[in-house]
Amino acid sequence: MSKAASTIAVSTSPVTRLEQGSLSMRCYVALRQSLMEGRFRPGERLVVQDLAEMMGASATPVREACLRLVSEQALELRSGRFVTVPDLTVTRLTELMTIRIALEGLAAELAASRIGQERIDELRKINERYVSAEKGKNTEAAITANRQFHFGACEASGLRMLFAQIETLWVSMGPIHSIYYGGMPLIHFGGEEHLNVLQAFADRDGAAAREALQRDIKLGAENILSFIQRNGA
Repeated sequence: MSKAASTIAVSTSPVTRLEQGSLSMRCYVALRQSLMEGRFRPGERLVVQDLAEMMGASATPVREACLRLVSEQALELRSGRFVTVPDLTVTRLTELMTIRIALEGLAAELAASRIGQERIDELRKINERYVSAEKGKNTEAAITANRQFHFGACEASGLRMLFAQIETLWVSMGPIHSIYYGGMPLIHFGGEEHLNVLQAFADRDGAAAREALQRDIKLGAENILSFIQRNGA
C-alpha cells in the first residue's frame, strides 16, 4: 500500500483534520483516502468550505486538492464552491471495471512468479478478516480488508507504475463500495475468489492468478450492475 495511503487515521468525520505540512498536498491525501475508504457516496455534494472546516484548513488548499481529484476523474467540478462524487451509472461502472480487469489481472499474473510465502500468508489473514467483515455486514471493515487484499496482491507484481494506476482507480471505487457493502444484497462473496488467487500464487501459476482476480472483479461488477438496473440509475 502506498505511503500516502497509510498516513490518514480513522476518524468519525468524513475527512481527517490536518497537522502541519504542505496543506495542499495534505488536503489531497486526506480527501483521496476518504474517497478510497468509502466515506463519501456516489452523487454526494462536497462543499469546499465545509471540507476546509473539517480539516482545519483554508478553502484555497482544499479547492486545489479537489481540482486535482477532478483531473483524476474521482470528483466532478460543479462550481467554485463545491464538487460532487460521480453518480453510480452503468457507463462509469463499466469503464472502471474494464480497466481494473485489465490492470489487476496483469498485476496478479506478474505477482505469481515474484510473491513470497510471507506475503501469501499475510494476504490469507487479510482475506479472513474480509470474509468475517462481509458476513457481519461491517461495511468499513469489509471495504478496508478487500482493498488491502487487492493492493497486496497487485503490489507484489513489483511494478510501481502499474500499482499507482490501480490505486488511482480505487479512489473512484471507494464510493461504489460504500453502497456495495452498505446494504446491497450480495450475490457474489469475494472471499472465495480470493482463495483461488492465493492458490494460484502458491502454485506459481500466473494465468490462473490472472483469471481468478479478474473473475472476482467481474462477479462483483455484475452484482453492482444489477443494483443499478433495479434502481434505474
